[in-house]
Amino acid sequence: QVQLVESGGGLVQPGGSLRLSCAASGIIFRIYAMDWYRQAPGKQRELVASIGSGGITNYARSVKGRFTISRDNAKNTVYLQMNSLKPEDTAVYYCHGSSSRNNYWGQGTQVTVSS
Repeated sequence: QVQLVESGGGLVQPGGSLRLSCAASGIIFRIYAMDWYRQAPGKQRELVASIGSGGITNYARSVKGRFTISRDNAKNTVYLQMNSLKPEDTAVYYCHGSSSRNNYWGQGTQVTVSS
């Protein structure tokens, strides 16, 4: 059974930081490209950051320079370090894993940036 389990969301003030984690099980993690998406109320789900199986990263323009995606293949975990958070970063953040044959989603974790 494949599971992607996110954690680390919560309420943070503008300018603050959070680190999201996504622990994977049931897949050969090292061969999967891993992504973080987010969906704000009333908006479409958007890609925030991605990291390939080889470690190459890409970021949405809105988060570049503030967010960092990383992976630890020994722990089957992908991370999203979020710094300098803004109210517009408020959303449910989803972990996504994809290979040439399959793709899987986590259940999401809420991030709220508010004073």
